[in-house]
Amino acid sequence: MKLSFFSLASGSSGNCYYLGVPEYGILIDAGISIRTIKKVLKDKEVDFNKIIAILITHDHADHIKTVGCLGEKYNIPVYATERVHNGIDRSRYVEETLYQSRKIIDKGQPFNIRDFQIEAFEVSHDSSDNVGYMIRFGNNCFTIATDVGYISDTVKKYLCMANHLVLEANYDEEMLRFGSYPEFLKERVSSPTGHLSNREAADFLASHYTPNLKNIWLCHLSRENNHPELAYKTVDIRLSQEGIRIGKDVSLTVLKRMTPSDIYEFD
Repeated sequence: MKLSFFSLASGSSGNCYYLGVPEYGILIDAGISIRTIKKVLKDKEVDFNKIIAILITHDHADHIKTVGCLGEKYNIPVYATERVHNGIDRSRYVEETLYQSRKIIDKGQPFNIRDFQIEAFEVSHDSSDNVGYMIRFGNNCFTIATDVGYISDTVKKYLCMANHLVLEANYDEEMLRFGSYPEFLKERVSSPTGHLSNREAADFLASHYTPNLKNIWLCHLSRENNHPELAYKTVDIRLSQEGIRIGKDVSLTVLKRMTPSDIYEFD
């Protein structure tokens, strides 16, 4: 079975990603409207009724807005750590409290959803709790790490195992420094519990690339402090300095904030 991935939305206004096979699929985060989720899935010819689980990274609004509806109205299991679930319960952005759909997971403890072998890992961010996910399917290892304050040894371990990697490139350091954000917000974004910059993502990718890595998607770009072209160029230049060729050695794509991506398929 071919594994398919696409982004429904990726940014501070809302995040949601799809990973699946023809028979079933999962969503990672649910920070956009149920109407948009259904429309994008229909446009991509993915049956909404074949969504069998939702994985939540953390409890900020742009990742959980629709999780109550999906979990309780549509009876889709919602997987998150206990601290993330508790944060969802407290969130004023989630209208329906999760009851029967609430599934608690532990970081570093693998679990299965059908043929997906999944492991959550610790990621630094200023939420109740925050995780990335490594998902194995056949010979494919898909890893997503968004809202990354810094790349810890734990994060590095899971990123380095990926064949297909979704990694945050939230802001350009110069745009943030000279931009309109108040000083406290600039400090929050660039702190070890904030977000990952283009340069930090590029440096990591250049320093830890192996031929096992086939696809890179840059996610969660800031509207105010980044541009897709700038994020792409920053990573492209840094990789080329190490002799890594975009389009030949590895594929690089920037996921758009409000527009669904193409569908990417892996054997």
